[in-house]
Amino acid sequence: MRPLSCLMFGVALVVFTGEVAAQAASNAVTVRPDASHPDSVSAPAPIQDNSFLVEEAYNQDAGTVQHSSAFAHPLRGRDWTYSFTDEWAVRGQRHQLSATIPLVHVDGTPSAAWGLGDVALNYRYQVAGVDGGPIAVAPRLTLLVPTGRASDGLGAGATGIQLMLPASFELGSALVMHVNAGLTRVGHADAVGRRTPTTMNYTLAHSFVWLAAERVNLLFETTWNRVGIIDDTGARGHEQEILVSPGVRWSYDLPRHLQIVPGIAVPIGVGPSAGQRSLFFYLSFEHPY
Repeated sequence: MRPLSCLMFGVALVVFTGEVAAQAASNAVTVRPDASHPDSVSAPAPIQDNSFLVEEAYNQDAGTVQHSSAFAHPLRGRDWTYSFTDEWAVRGQRHQLSATIPLVHVDGTPSAAWGLGDVALNYRYQVAGVDGGPIAVAPRLTLLVPTGRASDGLGAGATGIQLMLPASFELGSALVMHVNAGLTRVGHADAVGRRTPTTMNYTLAHSFVWLAAERVNLLFETTWNRVGIIDDTGARGHEQEILVSPGVRWSYDLPRHLQIVPGIAVPIGVGPSAGQRSLFFYLSFEHPY
């Protein structure tokens, strides 16, 4: 059996992340005062920025744009995925548009290939959390555009649709929990570009983000993916992936309200994914426009 799309990994880096991706509303470690207590400016508050594999439920503030990059490389093998995402608030925090452009390298047989993957176009609606509060919810709808070459394993070869429900919960003055549930319906093409049946992919994810220092976050993320596959006879099946990922991110505040947030994580496979190890690198630039 073969995975239906190696691009799904690239997309996951952004919207579960990311991102792939579509999450950030504020700074990685900047605190937000309680609106009902004006004197609480210096008190710790929920952290609102991109996680790495798990999507946080905070849209961009009005007049703010974020440019983020993610790069993942297994410790064994030569496959890698890079993605670039732009996130824009649309007439306030309630609505957000974003786009994710991935580059994928596949060390396949008989030869390796690399190039543009399937582009993701995202829309998010902030249901809860626009005015603050302990709970934020921001459903996302994503169109996966078949821009990657399916014959080289860089894309699905057909249009896909993804629905994701991220929610964020304050657990204390310096600890936030994020949960995701989503599904993806995607078409695929075989090695010679012929269309094969569509499949459904399912995702559950969970993370804790801790404000360890004034400008430093420690993250612990867990993701479960059930990915539809089709064997050489056209029969449907599925594969499961479970990852746990410790990570860290930190911020630099520069003039003109520019904030730079680097980060690194080590996704580790457990259960059906035992033996997998990867390095994950993150970098974002956020500023007003």
